[in-house]
Amino acid sequence: MALRRGADAICEKPLVLNPWNIDALGKLEKESGQKVYNILQLRVHQSIIDLKKKIDETQKDKIFDVDLTYLTTRGNWYYTSWKGDMEKSGGIATNIGVHFYDMLSWIFGNVKKNIVHIHEHDRAAGYLELERARVRWFLSINEDVLPEEIRQKGQRTYRSITIEGEELEFSGGFTDLHNRVYESILDGNGYGLEDARQAIEIVHQIRRATPQGLKGEYHPLAKKPLSKHPFTK
Repeated sequence: MALRRGADAICEKPLVLNPWNIDALGKLEKESGQKVYNILQLRVHQSIIDLKKKIDETQKDKIFDVDLTYLTTRGNWYYTSWKGDMEKSGGIATNIGVHFYDMLSWIFGNVKKNIVHIHEHDRAAGYLELERARVRWFLSINEDVLPEEIRQKGQRTYRSITIEGEELEFSGGFTDLHNRVYESILDGNGYGLEDARQAIEIVHQIRRATPQGLKGEYHPLAKKPLSKHPFTK
């Protein structure tokens, strides 16, 4: 609607749910002469920028071992909103994970292997093999999965990325990321449709994959007991 009315569009994540939707938007861009911008805010986080620079300067045949953990508590409202509807949000891996997949593939390159170990209503876990990284990932919206020390502090979110066993410090610096992306768009830059493609392809593959269970290179938190959906008996 924005493009047809002669306006550019700024879209939050996920831009679309399927890769072919990007192609359709690309046709609309050409027809209208307008642009679609996507908010890929982790690309402007200084710690992430510094990490990309470090990886780019490292010997090209070096493959890094990476663990990604993102736990962010959600109440039952989540399941009654559009976010709890797989057809609308793409499920948990898409809804809370898409920016992290974008960030990882931006730094470590194209996907070589995409395996899903667990994909439930409140958590997902898998293994991504990128050109320069082997990534074990775990996402959850269940408070019970939070580390005890985090819960005792009254915190409801836990982010962790370890590279070769070393923690990447990026707990702060999130407050103005959207502003910086908006400023870039207003300056005539910003992230377009093709910038979003690889992350959309990753989450689309995750959504369609058959979970393999606890086999191979799975994230340690994948062993946490599964919980019942809050709206099932």
